[in-house]
Amino acid sequence: MTDSLILEVADFEQDVLTGIYSEETGKPQPLRISMSVKLKCADHYAPDTSLGVSKNYMDLKFAASKALPEGVHFQLIEAVADHIIETLMVQDTRIEAVTVKIIKLAIAEANEKIGITLTRERR
Repeated sequence: MTDSLILEVADFEQDVLTGIYSEETGKPQPLRISMSVKLKCADHYAPDTSLGVSKNYMDLKFAASKALPEGVHFQLIEAVADHIIETLMVQDTRIEAVTVKIIKLAIAEANEKIGITLTRERR
């Protein structure tokens, strides 16, 4: 049996320039972003195990916020997810896979969740 470690950040909200319709372009839209990162697992995690053996959760949040290029308009939320994934994979070679789920909050009419999920495994 093989162990796996999944780090998660769920329901993080970030305003991003995205969209293809005229009413969407030119102003940031609120997105709800959730990420899970499969990381190479240590053999054991003792009480005094250092953070260097895992990954700082704030790195995930950074990839979905400050690492997004300011002033760049992403036509598709798929491109936002792709940028987040690439940022995380470049940061840490121990990452084996990343899943990013993005919900477009501004287009919901009856509290439905409209969006995408993109998963990429390290090649």
